[in-house]
Amino acid sequence: MDKIIISPAKYIQGNGSLDNIATYAASLGTEPLIIADEFVTGLVGDRVSQSFARENIIADFDVFCGECSQNEISRIREKFNQRKYNVVIGIGGGKTLDTAKAVAYYQKIPVVVVPTIASTDAPTSSLAVIYTPEGQFSEYLFFPKNPDMVIMDTGVISAAPVRLLVAGMGDALSTWFEARANQASGKATMAGGASTLAALAIARLCYTTLLEDGYKAKVAVEQGVSTKAVENIIEANTYLSGIGFESSGLAAAHAIHNGMTQLEECHHCYHGEKVAFGTLAQLALENAPEEEMQEVLEFCSAVGLPVCLEDIGVENVTDEELRQVAEKSCIPEESIYAMPFPVTVESVMAAIKTADSMGRNHTRKASFNACREGGKGLNL
Repeated sequence: MDKIIISPAKYIQGNGSLDNIATYAASLGTEPLIIADEFVTGLVGDRVSQSFARENIIADFDVFCGECSQNEISRIREKFNQRKYNVVIGIGGGKTLDTAKAVAYYQKIPVVVVPTIASTDAPTSSLAVIYTPEGQFSEYLFFPKNPDMVIMDTGVISAAPVRLLVAGMGDALSTWFEARANQASGKATMAGGASTLAALAIARLCYTTLLEDGYKAKVAVEQGVSTKAVENIIEANTYLSGIGFESSGLAAAHAIHNGMTQLEECHHCYHGEKVAFGTLAQLALENAPEEEMQEVLEFCSAVGLPVCLEDIGVENVTDEELRQVAEKSCIPEESIYAMPFPVTVESVMAAIKTADSMGRNHTRKASFNACREGGKGLNL
């Protein structure tokens, strides 16, 4: 099997980089269509317009309607009958960016992706998730290449709610563990081949960056500031994790996340929050060393990611419900079969139960230690 690594053609990150969007995008086209929802347009629309005005480029905005559906994609494509746009720019969250990718793909023109949050690693990827107009999952749309350009304005991203950045850390947390599982099993990655040394190194760097800067970044964003740690975590959540998952592969963590969607109680959670628990379940499934499990538990607790089912809203779960989760995790097309050993519904159920128990024990131990520290010096 050939080794393959894929990535965006250009990745740009900096505090205030949005002010230079016209300069960057002009290298791809000077007839831009910008897709952004009403909120994002109000948030950054003037800055974007001013950037293009300085370059004497007329940029048209289209207000995204909220769902990345074939109907919405077709509606936006109709605008090309009015003007011959030669570059699409998506600004906002995941559904806006996926819509921009899809429109650019069908029109056979370049796309610039500008996330305003760092809650997943999807912006750099060569796929989009298509929904029905009512918001139900419809299909994955795979593209022959990754975005032509990704622009991350860390000032804009650090002003978003801290929970979104932390959710991005949860998504990124799985990257290294799933990458090494794929390496061990020799399964093909989403890039269509075996992982390269570079992709594996990026996946590993993603994990070490989270451990080094995750908590510091969370504290900084809680204060509404962008620091070096925030810069590093935004890069880890987006670029390192994006290249890592696509060119090194997914495994049990994301499959178990998909299985967890069977439980209505956790539908309020972000993708990365459920992936974080899925990562703990994968570590239990593969019987990872105790030290590694504790390291991941400590990280999750420090930044505020779930460590047990209760943390994602699932209480008093039955064995039958867990079996449904495990069965969904083990459907034939799932990434769980990238694990380097046979996986069964029963083994996944056991892993989820084990991860949940370890997480609850970790939380109880942390609470006990906090109480003990608070009681020092008291004559009780």
